Amino acid sequence: MGEIEPFHVMELLARARELEAAGRSIVHMEIGEPDFTTPQPVLDAAQQALAEGRTHYTPALGLPALREAIAGYYREHYGVEVSAGRIVVTPGASGALLLALGVLLDRDSEVLLADPGYPCNRHFVRFIEGRATGIPVDATTGYQLTSRLLAQHWSDATRAAMVATPSNPTGTLIPTDELAAMAKLASERGGALLVDEIYHGLIYEQQPPSALALSDELFVINSFSKYFCMTGWRLGWLVVPEAYRREVEKLAQNLFIAAPTLAQHAALAAFSPESLAILEQRKEAFRQRRDYLLPALRELGFEIPVTPQGAFYLYADCSRFSNDSFSFAAELLEQAGVAITPGIDFGSHLPERHLRFAYTTSMEQLQEGVSRLATYLKQRG
Repeated sequence: MGEIEPFHVMELLARARELEAAGRSIVHMEIGEPDFTTPQPVLDAAQQALAEGRTHYTPALGLPALREAIAGYYREHYGVEVSAGRIVVTPGASGALLLALGVLLDRDSEVLLADPGYPCNRHFVRFIEGRATGIPVDATTGYQLTSRLLAQHWSDATRAAMVATPSNPTGTLIPTDELAAMAKLASERGGALLVDEIYHGLIYEQQPPSALALSDELFVINSFSKYFCMTGWRLGWLVVPEAYRREVEKLAQNLFIAAPTLAQHAALAAFSPESLAILEQRKEAFRQRRDYLLPALRELGFEIPVTPQGAFYLYADCSRFSNDSFSFAAELLEQAGVAITPGIDFGSHLPERHLRFAYTTSMEQLQEGVSRLATYLKQRG
């Protein structure tokens, strides 16, 4: 437990709540959660399921109808055929990650990860007695791993590599040819590639194919939290190679029996034309926010060398203003009333130089936040 760190941003969030309770106005750009509520068709489906008494356990792999619906989403949205038998519905993407790592790793098995990256990934590896190796990445590779980096760092102990496209905290994508090369390398080395596509629904320009179009041997993780705006429902899914289906099922039965039943019935409506129309409108709103906030922050003096293609984050170099991003984030909260996530939450590669801005609040709030930052930085000198 000494090696599993908390979310440091939670300390800033707690302080932000204290300031708000005392009457201060705080602009929140630290929270990686859509500000939009769950689409109404999904809420209606949940209410109907509740009224019909659909509150018992489902099969460990998930409601058959939901697994078929997810397979249909891949077919219609990506043009790729994925057997519903390979789809496992999980308690959030976290549950999917735990299952994938659980069936792949022995004690001291190594997993290669990008640094910076989402912190829970390395902590899950540690939790099951594996070893997470962060590989420093920067703007030259779009803050992403590459097949060349995997080849350099792959060792006899390496069992898997995990990538995210788009990524948290940078919002960048992995080019399709590079992702294919990484999948090929992992297979040739006798390992596995795990691909986090949690933010795949939130890509703002040309939509790339899912990694599932490249290979049937990948583990692909997705979620109803971000694009589908269902964070609190705690529902995700995992697509597994056929050879691992039974092992994942056994592990799911033992770890959590099944994903939340009511959430699964609700999620059936997430793929309806009505829900998807709402979600596409919201995606456009996120794109507009990105297109406002990115140049605004650059103009203030934050360095953002790569334009993020997806998710709802901007990973900014703040070294022009401070060599301690955690203290700087605390300073901006106290003095400017703007809450931002410090780089320390995302790894050990130059975290003191970086902040993550989340555009998960309204355009009006973003504009207010930029105004406050501009005023404070000017006063600060």
